[in-house]
Amino acid sequence: MEYKNNYPFDMPQYGGQDFSLTQRVNAVMKGVYLRMTFGLLLTAVISLFAFSQGFVMFMASHPFIYWGLFIAEIGIAIGMSAGISKMKASTATMLFYLFAAINGLALSMIFAIYTMASIAQTFFITAGTFGAMSIFGYTTKQDLSKIGSFLYMALIGLIIATVVNLFWPNGTLGWIISFAGVIIFIGLTAWDTQQVKRMAEAMPASAAGHIATLGALNLYLDFINLFLYLLRFFGSSRD
Repeated sequence: MEYKNNYPFDMPQYGGQDFSLTQRVNAVMKGVYLRMTFGLLLTAVISLFAFSQGFVMFMASHPFIYWGLFIAEIGIAIGMSAGISKMKASTATMLFYLFAAINGLALSMIFAIYTMASIAQTFFITAGTFGAMSIFGYTTKQDLSKIGSFLYMALIGLIIATVVNLFWPNGTLGWIISFAGVIIFIGLTAWDTQQVKRMAEAMPASAAGHIATLGALNLYLDFINLFLYLLRFFGSSRD
């Protein structure tokens, strides 16, 4: 799940009463983390339920189901990125939760591959790493734009390498991809957090819901991808 969506900096300015800058930023960041947390919980609950009901075996017998879920996720992510300024904030939020729910179905397979203990351990490692980098992105005075551009170029290379390794498997390349994925999404966590903060500072308070939902989607993707790459290092096989 290595796709990302861009922030719509050309989002039109919405009318309405504005809060102070600090109130606006705090409101947006609170909305981001609340939405993201609920999205992660939704993904976890649905993933566990789907695994307990044998959905993994169903997907294994019908591979087109998995690819259908993947395509649906891509469509929602692109649709939100391109059209969020034309949506109601509530509609965008519901689409994000739909995305998280679909992703829960797709990720149910990890419970068939790794032990529950190692999944839980990796989750807490991911949460700690993500939290530290998000705080850094929020508090740093350094402009992370150049780093963000480099990371997106690296992400494209990572996707290409992943596709190559899919068709021509190589154990060494697989470990390199996993290590690179961890580094890239650690960096993107800080960059995305700074981008959300800057959008909150630049946009009026009436756009807070839109910004919070799009920010939640991007940080959710950072968290999930970081978790999956770390799982390749810390996950213990059920076999």
